[in-house]
Amino acid sequence: MAEFKHVTVLLKEAVAGLNVQSTGTYVDATLGGGGHTQAILKQLAGGHLYSFDQDQTAIEYNKKNLKSAINQQRLTLIEDNFRNLRTALSDHHISRVDGVLYDLGVSSPQFDDAKRGFSYQHDAPLDMRMNQEQSLSAMEVVNEWSYDRLVKILYRYGEERFAKQIARKIERQREIKPIKTTFELVDVIKSAIPAAARRHGGHPAKKSFQAIRVAVNDELGALEESLEQALDMLNVGGRISVITFQSLEDRLVKTMFREKTSISDDIPQGLPVIPTGMEPDFKLINKKPIVASEEELAENHRAHSAKLRIIERIKEGK
Repeated sequence: MAEFKHVTVLLKEAVAGLNVQSTGTYVDATLGGGGHTQAILKQLAGGHLYSFDQDQTAIEYNKKNLKSAINQQRLTLIEDNFRNLRTALSDHHISRVDGVLYDLGVSSPQFDDAKRGFSYQHDAPLDMRMNQEQSLSAMEVVNEWSYDRLVKILYRYGEERFAKQIARKIERQREIKPIKTTFELVDVIKSAIPAAARRHGGHPAKKSFQAIRVAVNDELGALEESLEQALDMLNVGGRISVITFQSLEDRLVKTMFREKTSISDDIPQGLPVIPTGMEPDFKLINKKPIVASEEELAENHRAHSAKLRIIERIKEGK
C-alpha cells in the first residue's frame, strides 16, 4: 500500500473556515492523505463526516489510518468522484450538510508514484487518471484527440501560449509512432517551444501536463457540478471552504461564489437598504482569498499557489 507523505496546505485556515459544529454533518470532498478529515474529526462529538475520494489508493490507505473513527461510526469513506456528491450522500440518507471542504489539485502521492504518469519529472506510461478504473487516459488524449481539440485544452486548461505549436508537434510525432511515455511527451513539448522561452517560467512541460491532466479527469466540469450540489445542500449557517492551486479553478470558484452572494437584478441600484426578503442567500466570509503564511510557504512549496475561499449560507433559498 502506498504511504501518503502529503503535507496538507492551509489546513488550519480551511477547517477553521468551516466553523465546525460538534454535532453537525460534514463532507471532506477530497480525502487524499486524510489531513483535513483528521482535523475535522477532532472537532466532532456526535456529528458525522463523509469523506470522498475516487482514488482507490487513498481510500485503502485511510481505511487503515482512520480505522478507529470508522469503527466509532463518526466517519464514512466514499469511493466516488465528488461530482456525484448528492447521489452518493443520498445513499446514506443525507440530503443536507453543515459544511463541505475541497482541497483541489493532485495529491503529492499521486505525483510521487511514478507509474501514475502525472509528473513530467518521472518517466512512466502516459496515464494521469485519478480514478484508475475509468477508460480515458492521457495516452488516448495525446495520441487520438484531434489537433483542434488539443489546442483548445492546452489554451484553456494550461494557459499555454505555444498551444498550437505543441499540438502540431504532437500530431506529427504520433504519425511516426505513438507517444507512450511522459518523457517522450516532454521531449515533443520541448521541441515545440522556442529555446528563449524555455529558459524562463519553470519546466517547459508544466502547463501542458496540467492541461492534459485536467482534460483526462474533467476536473473543472466535476468541480462546477459538485459545488452547485454542495451549495444547494448547505444548511443555514453552513459553510464551504475551497482551496485551489491554479487560476482556472480559482476563477471558477470566485465566479460561482459571486453569483450566489450578489443581489438580484430586480433590485434598483443605489438603494441604501436591500428590501427584506431580497437579500442573497449566501455571504462571502473572505472577499479576498486567504493565502499561506510565510512560515507555511517556507515549509511547503505547493503552498505558493494555494488560495482559500469560504462562503456561508445565511438564509434558506426561495
